[in-house]
Amino acid sequence: MEIKSITKAWEKREYHPVYWLEGEEAYYIDQLTDYAQKNILSPEQFDFNLSVFYGKDSDAAQVVNACMRYPVFSDRQLIILKEAQHLKDIEKLESYILNPLSSTILIIAFKEKKIDGRSKFAKLIKDHTVFFQSLKLKENELAGWINDYILSQGYKPTRKTVFLLAEHIGNDLSKIVNELDKLFIHLSDRKEITEEDIESCIGISKEYNLFELQHAIGKKDFPTSFKIITYFEQNPKAAPVQLLLPVLYSYFSKVYMLLNAKGDDKSISAQTGINAWYLKDYRHTASVYGYAGVETIVLLLHTYNLKSIGIHSAGGDDAALMKELLGKMMISN
Repeated sequence: MEIKSITKAWEKREYHPVYWLEGEEAYYIDQLTDYAQKNILSPEQFDFNLSVFYGKDSDAAQVVNACMRYPVFSDRQLIILKEAQHLKDIEKLESYILNPLSSTILIIAFKEKKIDGRSKFAKLIKDHTVFFQSLKLKENELAGWINDYILSQGYKPTRKTVFLLAEHIGNDLSKIVNELDKLFIHLSDRKEITEEDIESCIGISKEYNLFELQHAIGKKDFPTSFKIITYFEQNPKAAPVQLLLPVLYSYFSKVYMLLNAKGDDKSISAQTGINAWYLKDYRHTASVYGYAGVETIVLLLHTYNLKSIGIHSAGGDDAALMKELLGKMMISN
């Protein structure tokens, strides 16, 4: 079931006895548990009818005993089990899940992973609870998600600011939202998000960053590429080689796939994992380097990634390695 379906039902006061929320993406699970804690009961019902347990500090018997109580001055009580992945005897909840009390709403938040789908307990969960799985966003979905979230809060991003956030913060949605909320406070009444805002609030240089390096290499602009690599050499934390090489490898791997992709933009985006926003840039890079050049660069990036971890390498620092790689990339064609 999707998050919107669950919250819409809750808004209508339509509840099931047991909800199982699981997955590697904690953001949506936290959204649901926070919504439930704030909205299912009225404030005057909290004291007697809301119980919150944590997996590390509880056992199944405690949770079941709480679930079996009857509500006080209310027609329902709410039990939330947070961090359920740490509950050592979680399978002992089976008997309650099979025969839940109709006046109890039990929400189980099993974060960071999912239950073993082959187990008897997993089958029971899927058959007898409202089952919600929170998955990590795919790489090509992240920029769109960030853009939509910013717009939903009433602000206006640019394509570059969205890229910078996606590449530098990663795909942890909770972390992204925290950084964006700080950014919104920084903006105050202003709605347009600029590169200067990203630089001053989140600490990502508007001129020397992965977006600009990728863009410069994509255009075969050696002076700008070298300038950015030199900046990274002087500011190692800005883009360590362990971050830089995978980003470039991902970029040129997608350019390589683009050269073989067919269909309209939507179809090509699905085939390659390229967000539709950036197809124009990828196509330009493909035209600059050609098939053979892109193929050579993908192989070079793989080789230099191995060198960066000491395989087939004669030594040298990361900056020297990147400058050597850059020179070879620029003559690929």
